[in-house]
Amino acid sequence: MTQNGFRSEAFPPIVDSAVTARAAEGVELAALLERCGLSDQQAFAELYDRTSARVFGLVLRVLHDPGYAEETTQEVYLQIWRTATSFDPAKGSAVTWLMTLAHRRAVDRVRAEQAHTQREVAYGIRVLGHEFDEVTEEVERRLEQQAVQRGLSTLTETQREAISLAYYGGRTYAEVAQYLGIGLPTVKSRIRDGLTRLKKSLGVT
Repeated sequence: MTQNGFRSEAFPPIVDSAVTARAAEGVELAALLERCGLSDQQAFAELYDRTSARVFGLVLRVLHDPGYAEETTQEVYLQIWRTATSFDPAKGSAVTWLMTLAHRRAVDRVRAEQAHTQREVAYGIRVLGHEFDEVTEEVERRLEQQAVQRGLSTLTETQREAISLAYYGGRTYAEVAQYLGIGLPTVKSRIRDGLTRLKKSLGVT
């Protein structure tokens, strides 16, 4: 007792008990990890039962997704089983080692998901850009067709007929002349004059 009537112990009994419990747990978990390193499945099952809730909680705080957190937790314990021999109690407690593995694995999962999302976005941009180009080309093609149709409407009927047969019908000048029953010079003259007028209508110099 002090002169003020308070106990002189540095730590209350409850705190001291908790510290002792953590120390005892650390020793027990370290022993379980050592046995896991010897492929002791029973030790691994006990280790999982005693620590999985804490590992899952840490992973969930990083990932914010229960499904991903469950998958990642399983990956953590698979890694523990494979690498238990690398645990060195001189470098830290068993819990610290487990949590470090869990945090690294969770961060790796976040980075992997971000990279996947970035790849999807990049792919979407490429696809969207390609589709946009196709749409743009189609619009431009239709506008050109409309402009040509308007230009054709400014021609005389004979000019329009000769040009349509030659350029849209795929006929040669001689075939157009034969089809219309007129001379070749006349066909050439109609097409030449019609094209000249059409170029002016379309603003082509």
